Amino acid sequence: MEKVISYIDGYNLYHGLKSQGWKWAYWLNIHLMISNLLSQNQKLITTKYFTTRVSEPEDKRLRQQKFLEALGTIPEIKFFYGKYIPDDITCRQCGHTYTTYHEKMTDVNIAVEMLTDAMKDKFDTAVLLSGDSDLVNVVHRVKELFRKKVIIVFPPKRKPRTMRKAASVIVDIDTQLLSKSLFPDEVIKQDGYVLKRPDEWR
Repeated sequence: MEKVISYIDGYNLYHGLKSQGWKWAYWLNIHLMISNLLSQNQKLITTKYFTTRVSEPEDKRLRQQKFLEALGTIPEIKFFYGKYIPDDITCRQCGHTYTTYHEKMTDVNIAVEMLTDAMKDKFDTAVLLSGDSDLVNVVHRVKELFRKKVIIVFPPKRKPRTMRKAASVIVDIDTQLLSKSLFPDEVIKQDGYVLKRPDEWR
């Protein structure tokens, strides 16, 4: 069997789904979705999920926490966390200062993991779910230095030309793929606790 590892840019995926208004798809079993893309001679051995924890508002933080716990019920998923960096912005017209937050480290973490796994020959094919063009160079290096295939899965409205050219194969996420890859409305953790799909995600 051909070994496959998937690398999921959670932030990029979330905002792609949000841009389409597909909140119903937030309750997504990402490992299952990638498995649904593979051929019979391919086996998804690990899914590496890269994201940043939300700290506020509280309702959004709780929904994300519930989703991460649902993903955590899948033994093949490993988590890698970045962080939000505050950035103070001052309005030139009124002088009011407010704080925004920028997500950092996800692309670096993905690049490090993919290159390390390729070097250790842990996969034959990598599946990269992201539309972040900053990852183009790592895709090229994995293909050129280690002779690996890289399938790029694009979130909605995120399909830069440089990424399309770099990929061995490209896949667009659509509603059919998402619909057959959702968690059930209730996910049971190992300790028996029941995680219920948020009402806002229906």
